[in-house]
Amino acid sequence: MNQKKIIVIGAGPAGLAATYNSAKRKIEAICFEADNMVGGISRTVERNNFRFDIGGHRFFTKIKRVNNIWNEVLGEDFLLRPRLSRIFYNGTFFNYPLQASNALLGLGIFNSIGIGVSYLKSRLFPIHPEDNFEQWVSNRFGFKLYDTFFKTYTEKVWGLDCQQIRAEWAAQRIKGLSLWSAVINALFKNKTAIKTLINEFHYPRLGPGQMYETMAEKAVASGAKLYLNHCVKTLEHKNNRIFAVSVTNMENKISVTGTDFVSTMPITRLITSLSPAPPEKVLNAAGALRYRALLTINLLIDEPQQLPDTWIYVHDPNVKMGRIQCFANWSPHMVPENKSSLGLEYFCWEGDEIWTMSDKDLIQLGKKEIKQLKLIDTDKIFDGFVVRMPKCYPIYDEHYVRHIETIKTYLKQFKNLQLCGRYGLFKYNNMDHSILTALYAVENILSANHNLWNVNADDDYHEEQS
Repeated sequence: MNQKKIIVIGAGPAGLAATYNSAKRKIEAICFEADNMVGGISRTVERNNFRFDIGGHRFFTKIKRVNNIWNEVLGEDFLLRPRLSRIFYNGTFFNYPLQASNALLGLGIFNSIGIGVSYLKSRLFPIHPEDNFEQWVSNRFGFKLYDTFFKTYTEKVWGLDCQQIRAEWAAQRIKGLSLWSAVINALFKNKTAIKTLINEFHYPRLGPGQMYETMAEKAVASGAKLYLNHCVKTLEHKNNRIFAVSVTNMENKISVTGTDFVSTMPITRLITSLSPAPPEKVLNAAGALRYRALLTINLLIDEPQQLPDTWIYVHDPNVKMGRIQCFANWSPHMVPENKSSLGLEYFCWEGDEIWTMSDKDLIQLGKKEIKQLKLIDTDKIFDGFVVRMPKCYPIYDEHYVRHIETIKTYLKQFKNLQLCGRYGLFKYNNMDHSILTALYAVENILSANHNLWNVNADDDYHEEQS
């Protein structure tokens, strides 16, 4: 182990977990992060003593070793918080997970009967083959409920028609749920009933950034080296092995050698960073993969939190907003006393109309849409700012499997290169699965044989409990 020198690319949850785990094992580890802060999309941004989570990151896992790391890093600052998430549709709030009485009252008796008939039809005449998101959800909820509660929001998130989104995404993210399990859960709250969604989760006292800032500090204290504002530009290889990375900061360019390399950078950029360059078909495959971006409009409010939710899914097609985060309900320490904040989430493409809009115009858009939804008194908003996060969500379109297979086949030759995390594997993982891939990556360096691509492929639905 003392002869190992691990180069970690990226200081998000996966990159930091790999660095932290290596340092604990007394393995030399160097982590390079292109940004000026750690945490990746799980960072916490601060403004005037208000803290904002970029997307809302629950700390919930069925993986004991990941949960042990989180508790080990934060201890008493790892709070257990209640969850209330609702859907806002047609001017009405609907509990999520669905509750039979709430849905019936909100939709009305005739719509509810229509949904029931549609569900029975889906059970009697399911769609085969089940290739896309629309088919997958319709088979489990019926087309009418899919059209009511899934279609608008999903197309906001991905910027694609639901018929263009692969069924694998639904299977990974909402596996195990059906209209039947939702109704059973709503009607029979007992020990044997399926609890389709968790109703509480852990959360760092000062937001997810606190977890990863503390993890970085502990990794460095254990001997690791961490360099912010250092962007890995190239990975140099020879004889089927990576042997060095070229890194630039604001002042110069350096080359750093290592025995093993862990990449959490977007797989698309990894491929274009290899030197010598991969074959053209591999470059073309990487160029065909797409990531969806996230833009948040963060509002500071001069009154206590008025909404009871932790977050709200906005299914109203008349606004561009996709989701609302109420950070005082995630942790009361995220806002000053008697104040509140909202994070308005907009899913977009890098370079599109939303992405390129000025911050001033975006803040006005956020205020306009939140007023249109009649959720808070917008006169109490006294400040706001915008955060843009590129490449947040890998797009599971109809061609991505073929492109990923081309890339995986090419990368198999590099025996000392491990890919992990959401960006690195082009996989819509939660934090716990990203961290698990990082732990496995370090174990692979120490002669294990984990298949990192299989993490979160066959597991039970992430939030379903018995």
